Amino acid sequence: MAIYAWRGRNNRGEAVSGKLDAMSEGGVADQLLAIGVAPVHIALVEGSSETGAENWFEKLNRKPVVEQDIMVFSRQMYTLNKAGVPILRAFAGLQASADKPAMVDLLKDIRSSLDQGRELSAALARHMNLFGAFYVSMIKVGEMTGRLTEVFQRLNEHMEFERDVRERIKQAMRYPTFVMIAMAIAVVILNIFVIPVFAKVFEGFHTQLPLITRGLLGFSGWMLSWWPLLIALGMGASVAVRGYLRTEKGRYQWDSRKLKLPVIGEIVLKATLARFARSFALSSQSGVPLVQALTVVAQTVDNAYIGSRIEQMRDGIERGESISRCAAATGVFTPVVLQMINVGEETGELDNLLFEIAGMYERETDYAIKGLSAAIEPILLAIIGVLVLLLALGVFLPLWNMGQAAMGRGGG
Repeated sequence: MAIYAWRGRNNRGEAVSGKLDAMSEGGVADQLLAIGVAPVHIALVEGSSETGAENWFEKLNRKPVVEQDIMVFSRQMYTLNKAGVPILRAFAGLQASADKPAMVDLLKDIRSSLDQGRELSAALARHMNLFGAFYVSMIKVGEMTGRLTEVFQRLNEHMEFERDVRERIKQAMRYPTFVMIAMAIAVVILNIFVIPVFAKVFEGFHTQLPLITRGLLGFSGWMLSWWPLLIALGMGASVAVRGYLRTEKGRYQWDSRKLKLPVIGEIVLKATLARFARSFALSSQSGVPLVQALTVVAQTVDNAYIGSRIEQMRDGIERGESISRCAAATGVFTPVVLQMINVGEETGELDNLLFEIAGMYERETDYAIKGLSAAIEPILLAIIGVLVLLLALGVFLPLWNMGQAAMGRGGG
C-alpha cells in the first residue's frame, strides 16, 4: 500500500483534497467515486512508506476490531448490496469512511484480496478470529446461491440477537456480582482488622470461649499468618483453571456442568438452543446441505457439550435417520420442540419452524433473564444472613456470657 494525495470535486462542485492509502492510482479513484468525489489530480506522496508507518505508541493504543464493528460492517454491506453497488466500490467506500485504524486495515486487506481475484468468503477467512466459521460459511453460501444481500441481513440480525442476550445476562448479573464482591471484601476486612481486636479482649477472660468464637478467631489467625500463601494459591488456582478450560476435555466438562447450575443453567441452555435453532434455520434456508449446516452450527453454539450433541445429530442424519429422531436422541430438546421439528420435516417447512423454535427459545430466555435477579436475591440474602449470624454469635456470645457471670457474682 502507498499513500496518494488527491484533489477533486464533490457532488456540489466544491474543490476538496486529501490523502488515501491504495495499491494504485486506480484504487484511489475507485474510493473517491464511491464517496461521490470526482478525482481531478492523483499523485504518489514521496516517502509514503515512512509517513505511513505507525510508531509503537500508536500501535500499543490502537483499539481492536470488536463485534460491534462487524455488526456495523454487515449492516452497511447489506445496504450497499441492496442498492446495487459493486463489491469493490462498496469496500472502497467503507474504507474511506471508516474512522478506526484497525477497521481501516481490515477493510484494506479484504480489498487487496478481492483485487487479487479471491472470493469474498476467502478474503474474510483470512480473518477467521474476527468473523468466525459460521459468518464465513454463510457468506460462501450467499456467493454460491446469489443471495448475498439476504445473507448479510440475516447475519446482522443474528449478531444483534447474540449481543442482546449477552448484554441482558450481564445486566442481570451486575447486582449479584457487586454484592458478592462486597461480601468478600467485608470478610477480609473483618478477619484482618476487626476480629484481632476482639481476640485481644477475649484473652483477658481466662475462660473457654464458645465454639463459634474459637472458630472465628482460628480462621482470622490462620488468614493473618498465611495470607501470602493464600494469594499465591489463589493466583495459581486461577491460572490452572483457565489452562484446564482451554483444553478440549476441560471445556466440555465445564460446558456440561454449566447447564446444570441452579438458576443460571436453564438460561444458558435456552440461549444456546435459541442460537442453534436460528443458526440452523439460517443455514438451511440459504441452501446449505443439512450435514454441512450442522457441522458449522456445532462450532457456533459456543458450548462444547451442546456442540457434541449437534454433531451426534449430524452423524445420525448421515446414516439416513430422520432429523426428529436424531434430535430426540440428543436429550436436550423439549417435547414441544421435538414435535415442531417432526411437523416441519413432514411438511417441508423445517426452515420456518426452526425460526419459530428460535423465537420461542428467545422469548423464554428473555423471560428467564428478567427473573434472574429476583431468583438470585433470596440466595444472596440467605448467605448474608448466615455470615452476619455467625459473626454476631462469635463476637457477642462471649461478651454475653461474661455479663451473665458478672451479674451472677454480683447477685451472690
